[in-house]
Amino acid sequence: MRPTPPTLLPLLRSNTVGELLAWLYLHPDSEYSTTELAAQTGASQPTVSREADRFARAGLILERRHGNLRMLRADTTTIIARSLTDLLALTYGPAAVLPPLLQPIPGIDEAYIYGSWAARHAHQPGPPPQDVDVLVVGSADDDALYDAARTAERTLGREVNVTRIAPDSWTDDTPDPFVTSVRTKPLYPLIPKERDS
Repeated sequence: MRPTPPTLLPLLRSNTVGELLAWLYLHPDSEYSTTELAAQTGASQPTVSREADRFARAGLILERRHGNLRMLRADTTTIIARSLTDLLALTYGPAAVLPPLLQPIPGIDEAYIYGSWAARHAHQPGPPPQDVDVLVVGSADDDALYDAARTAERTLGREVNVTRIAPDSWTDDTPDPFVTSVRTKPLYPLIPKERDS
């Protein structure tokens, strides 16, 4: 059975392909091992290796060996690099841009994308998301979250809205209409609950 094409960018074969390319093209000065990319995207290491083979054959990435590690980076010298980067920023960018901005902020227990972007990522049909809604669970400083959102906006080319709630609001059975609504719809984990502090 053929997988459902991704709603965020139906030109691609899967969300995994979009997320891998986004990590590479939206961090052009970084290189990643296939193991690191697997951890960042939640894909298996063999899947990342297969997709990396395809990207390399298409001239989209550069690779080098460092011992047993296969290190990958975007090839930003190609004629399509700028356009591909822009397209990835508008589609899969939130998955690659937000985690590195949020992870260093103290007091984040969990973080998720919700709303239209998460819905499209979950294959729910609709127009391209106009903004990105982020839910942060914890006691993180609002100014630090605001700064991270503004930094993300510069790369993503769209508004990033961050809502912070206390951990007990997220885990409590108290009926908060906002939390109830968010929990019943798709969530994309940026910082999952299992994160080590």
